Amino acid sequence: MPVGRRPGSYVCGTDAAMDIIDGKWKVSILWALGEEGARRFGELRRLLPGVTEKVLAAQLRELEADGIVHREDYAEVPPRVEYSLTGIGHQLNEALAPLGVWGKRHVLGVEPAAR
Repeated sequence: MPVGRRPGSYVCGTDAAMDIIDGKWKVSILWALGEEGARRFGELRRLLPGVTEKVLAAQLRELEADGIVHREDYAEVPPRVEYSLTGIGHQLNEALAPLGVWGKRHVLGVEPAAR
């Protein structure tokens, strides 16, 4: 199932992918969910210092609408909601991994650990 908000208006695949991850916190959200697994909203907020509740909620909604993040509501009192990556969310994180290696090496000046 293709994801995206502007079908037909992309110049290339990179343009389409960048539309999905466009947003100051989206890549960090993907990282946090990929590294930490399913997380509640408050946990995500603590993992991403500097993000506001409003922005985090909006970016999670967009990622959910694009099929990247899954939101699970539990019928409990008090209510509990968890966010996790979908299958294509995991694939997107795998695609972003080389970009993270590049950033560590060329921006942070750190040689990434071999996996």
